[in-house]
Amino acid sequence: MSIFHERRDELEKHEFMMGTARGRLAVALDALTDALVLVGQHGVYCVSNRNPSKPALDLQAVTSEINGAKQLIQSVMEELRQQREQQRDLPAPHE
Repeated sequence: MSIFHERRDELEKHEFMMGTARGRLAVALDALTDALVLVGQHGVYCVSNRNPSKPALDLQAVTSEINGAKQLIQSVMEELRQQREQQRDLPAPHE
């Protein structure tokens, strides 16, 4: 099933509050956060052979990539917010 169907209510709420682009990015962040939680839970059982206090190396890599994706999404959301604020601050054109 598509994320558009799975998270329909969440998408509608965030798109209404934040606009389509930022709303979808917010839901994407939520999905990535959920994935991090699942990887973290899995990491409890799949520990590194070298260091049992850490998750297996593949889980560390997945966690790192998801965190990187979240940072990219957050930077895009911030850029969109700044652009929106700059547009609001522009003087209205004279008619």
